[in-house]
Amino acid sequence: MHDVIFRRGMNQLSKYRIVYQGLSTGKHEFEFDVDNMFFENLEYSDIEKGSLKVKLDLDKKSTFLELDFQINGVVELTCDRCLDEYIQPVNYQGKLFVKFSEKDTELADDVICLSPAENELDISHYIYESINLSIPLKRVHPEDENGESTCNPEMLEKLGNYKTDEPAEEDIDPRWEDLRNLMANNNN
Repeated sequence: MHDVIFRRGMNQLSKYRIVYQGLSTGKHEFEFDVDNMFFENLEYSDIEKGSLKVKLDLDKKSTFLELDFQINGVVELTCDRCLDEYIQPVNYQGKLFVKFSEKDTELADDVICLSPAENELDISHYIYESINLSIPLKRVHPEDENGESTCNPEMLEKLGNYKTDEPAEEDIDPRWEDLRNLMANNNN
């Protein structure tokens, strides 16, 4: 889950690495900018454009790291309904715990293990996952203040030409129909 394959420009993502080895115990603040280059350098990213700020509060303890993320900004997405681009706001807050262990086990979604020999943490994949989780599953233009769709009206008209009021014919597996009849007979 935490492995990321990079396209060209792997050095572009090196700025999302935190060297924690030399940090003193206690709290440390970091800020990162996420822009189009970030998304371009991640392979399999379905987001191509965005402008976000990442505020990270790292609390270094003797046996683990606690990272508090706050990600705010916008990404450009393709509308599932009309296929035009639109701007989607992103607001994310979350925690990540980093434990030091020789075993490479994942304890939970918000806990990762690193070898005690490691000295840096690459947070680019966590940032990308957090942005992706902040985006709604159904990606459509937001409605305006009157509750009307802001999708491309020409595309909505074309889609309307294919809409029918007739229910779709269902091919029902005869076994399900037999089960419904059996249940209906048992209820009588």
